[in-house]
Amino acid sequence: MRDLARRAVGSTGLRVTELGFGAASIGNLYRVTSDTEASGAVERAWERGIRSFDVAPHYGLGLAERRLGTVLRQYDRDEYVLSTKVGRLIEPNPHPTELDDDGFVVPGDLHRVWDFSADGVRRSIDESLERMGVDRIDIAYAHDPDQCGPDAARAGLESLRRLREEGLVRAIGIGTNSTSQLARLIEDGLIDVVMLAGRYTLLEQGALDSVLEPARRAGAAVVAVGVFYSGLLFRRGRVAGADYGYSAGPEELVAKAERIEAVCANHGVALAEAALAFPLTHPAVANVTLGMRTAQQVDTNMALAEATVPEQLWKELAEDGLVDERSVV
Repeated sequence: MRDLARRAVGSTGLRVTELGFGAASIGNLYRVTSDTEASGAVERAWERGIRSFDVAPHYGLGLAERRLGTVLRQYDRDEYVLSTKVGRLIEPNPHPTELDDDGFVVPGDLHRVWDFSADGVRRSIDESLERMGVDRIDIAYAHDPDQCGPDAARAGLESLRRLREEGLVRAIGIGTNSTSQLARLIEDGLIDVVMLAGRYTLLEQGALDSVLEPARRAGAAVVAVGVFYSGLLFRRGRVAGADYGYSAGPEELVAKAERIEAVCANHGVALAEAALAFPLTHPAVANVTLGMRTAQQVDTNMALAEATVPEQLWKELAEDGLVDERSVV
């Protein structure tokens, strides 16, 4: 077992482990997770050397933040990097429902309210600190601003910049699966780090020009999430119920994944091992964050992260036209 390397988050002074703990699952994403499972996952992540933890108020209407904070409070605050997100305030639901209607199996007595204003962002950070019971947040992301409106990203970043200037957070950025506006916002110096979901993977490198290269030039960082592409790059063949989010049919993507997997096999590498390692080959990528629901999932992810992937694999994938050749130079 090897220790996880740490990488710089741009010029912020923060350093994150190459593998990060994504806390959406412990907010009851798609199914109920017990308190014991959730705490066991966070504790196991710490035991295995993970020191980067990401969460959001959105995840379980605050449940993931509460659960994560309960465990992290027992550790030295200077030893880990904690990120959360702003843009969705959690408020009493004027029309309560039995369950939340946004993917999390939690009561619907609360709901989310979009707010990227200065007051809303400050309130969001204050409430996250209270839910987690910690004294500071290292990285704050404007969460899915593209889903709110065309001006939300810039408004959220301007609000976050005030908090960074006051020292309430150390780094700011955007967490999104949309590359829209990111190049301009990076070039304007508004972003320290982008958490990019599913747009720089073994199956897709479209964000190379719109995010990763602008980030590299600006000295900003990228945290890659969604690297298994709805599970297609984790398991063989089609994943039942997976939402690929593309106009091209999944058959084409399954076929491409199978071709990539064949090349990986020739090098003695599992497809999932390559999928996790690939984003980290780009100098702008500081970290790959994966969802972890249980201690067993932590161990599975750590095994993938510890695998050795030869440089020749990337070269062969590029030569076969399966990845953008610029991404492996």
